[in-house]
Amino acid sequence: MARQPRLIVPEQPHHVIQRGNNRQIIYRDEADYQRFLVWLKEAARFYDVAIHAYVLMPNHVHLLATPSDATGLALMMQKVGRLYVPWFNHKYERSGGLFEGRFRTSLIDSDRYFMTCSRYIELNPVRAQLSAGPGDYPWSSYAHHAGVRLDTLVSDHNLFWGLGNTPFQREAAYMEMVQQGLSSEEVDFITSSILRNKPLGSDTFKSQLEQKTQRQILPAKRGRPFNPPLPPLAQA
Repeated sequence: MARQPRLIVPEQPHHVIQRGNNRQIIYRDEADYQRFLVWLKEAARFYDVAIHAYVLMPNHVHLLATPSDATGLALMMQKVGRLYVPWFNHKYERSGGLFEGRFRTSLIDSDRYFMTCSRYIELNPVRAQLSAGPGDYPWSSYAHHAGVRLDTLVSDHNLFWGLGNTPFQREAAYMEMVQQGLSSEEVDFITSSILRNKPLGSDTFKSQLEQKTQRQILPAKRGRPFNPPLPPLAQA
């Protein structure tokens, strides 16, 4: 049975995760992180994909990205893999695949979950106990959003710009949101959605996606379809 194509909608944010094969390490030293980010930025620009948030973990990568068309996101990820994997293999004298099959993606309901997903991504090192706070971890977009340094990989989303009229206001508002953290329910919902390649949003959002994409997204109703009885034939 053929795999169903990924649900990619142009001009809509997507949460993306790519894992190392068998959860193996994909970044072993600082140069590995830096090289991956260089190629990610080049590929994102070439295929016109806006990267709004990211984190590079030792064995996987999270992105919050908006593609301009239906193919750019996949082409971007393929390009990065074709550059990074041979470079990594040569450096560490290894062979074979590095990543776990196809990347996973979850279409985001912007109004309800964009900021939540951004915080989820940048708080990943804290949840994994790799850092005490998001600002202590160097391989994420948090420093950009907090105003610590300019990250030219990041394209700020309109929702981030809406946090304030000045950079200071936006950065302060975002840091406060991150400091509030996420509930376990929010973490579980986002994690479940991305691992199952399911949209992150309400049933209303998913219903609208079904109409727009002509694909089944909401669970099918159980049971046999209801066939109402036919009316009796009219007597002559």
